[in-house]
Amino acid sequence: MTCGFQRAIFRVHRISPVPNPSPLIPILPTRVDALTLLESWTRSESLRRHMLAVEAAMRAYAVRFGEDVQRWGLAGLMHDFDYERFPNDTQAANAEHPAEGVRYLRALGWPEDVCEAILGHATYTGVPRTTRMAKALFASDELTGLITASALVKPSRAIADVDVAGLRKKMKDKAFARGVNRDDIIHGAEALGVPLDEHIAVVLNAMREIAEPLGLGGVSTNASTPSAGDA
Repeated sequence: MTCGFQRAIFRVHRISPVPNPSPLIPILPTRVDALTLLESWTRSESLRRHMLAVEAAMRAYAVRFGEDVQRWGLAGLMHDFDYERFPNDTQAANAEHPAEGVRYLRALGWPEDVCEAILGHATYTGVPRTTRMAKALFASDELTGLITASALVKPSRAIADVDVAGLRKKMKDKAFARGVNRDDIIHGAEALGVPLDEHIAVVLNAMREIAEPLGLGGVSTNASTPSAGDA
C-alpha cells in the first residue's frame, strides 16, 4: 500500500498457504468471493474502507472509459488485501506487499491484467503500468486517502462537505495528511490523461456514492456548513 494515511494497522502472523493452482481457472472471481478473501486477510476497518474507496473510484473510471466495471472494481478492491500481513516496510520489489498477495491471487487463477495492475500501483515493484486499468488504480490510490482525511477533519465528518477546490488547497498544505503522496496523484492523473480537477471530481463523486460504508456519512453537528473551497 502506498498511502501512508492508512498505515496504523497490525501485521497478522497466521499466514494462509498459497493454494495449488486450480485446473479450472475462473475467468473472473465474484465480488463476494473477493470480499471473503479480503476480510479473512484484513482486520483493520480503516484499511478495508480504503480498499472500498479505491474500488468505487475504479468502477467509476470503468464506466467513464467503457471498460469492464466488475474487473476494474476487483483490481481496486484487492490492491491492498495483503498489506496487513505483508506491510513491506523496506519496499522490496518481489517480497511482501503487493508481491505476496499477487502470488496468492495468481495461484487462485485471477486474471493477469488485474494482477499486474495491483503490482503496478506500488512504484517500487518496477512493474510498468501499461494498461488503462493499472493507470487508473495508481492515480486513484493516494487520492482516496486525501479525500478521506479531508472528510474526517470536517466538523460533520461528512464527505458531502468536501469539494474539489478544498482538496486542491489540501494538496498544497504539506502538513496535512503527510503520508499522502501528492506527486503520485498529479502524475497519475497525467498518465491517465485526465485533468487533475476532473480526476479529483471523479474519485470524490465515486466515494460520495458509498459514504456510509466508508464511514464518511457524517455525524450530527451544530456547526454551520463550510463555504465552497473550504476543504
